[in-house]
Amino acid sequence: MDLKIGEFEAGDKGQMELYLGWLKRYACEPDEADPLGMILCAGRSEEHIALLQLQKSGIHVASYWTEAVPKQELERKLHEAVRLARVRLEADKERT
Repeated sequence: MDLKIGEFEAGDKGQMELYLGWLKRYACEPDEADPLGMILCAGRSEEHIALLQLQKSGIHVASYWTEAVPKQELERKLHEAVRLARVRLEADKERT
């Protein structure tokens, strides 16, 4: 896990890939799954995340709130997260 004070930047992917490569080489057992990385930052661009194809590298990016969010905005974000999770579940079901 890597905590960033600022916005996600493309270079953060390379840094995390270095960490994950080290873990895979020196800390993982041969039969273990590849390590996953989490970058927690103050903001992110969904377009950058998609273009960098982070999911192929086992890297996940999440952002944290730097200010209190109004209740209505929080509810909207939670509903959107549930909707996206359902879409992903349906897509996974269709692939199998």
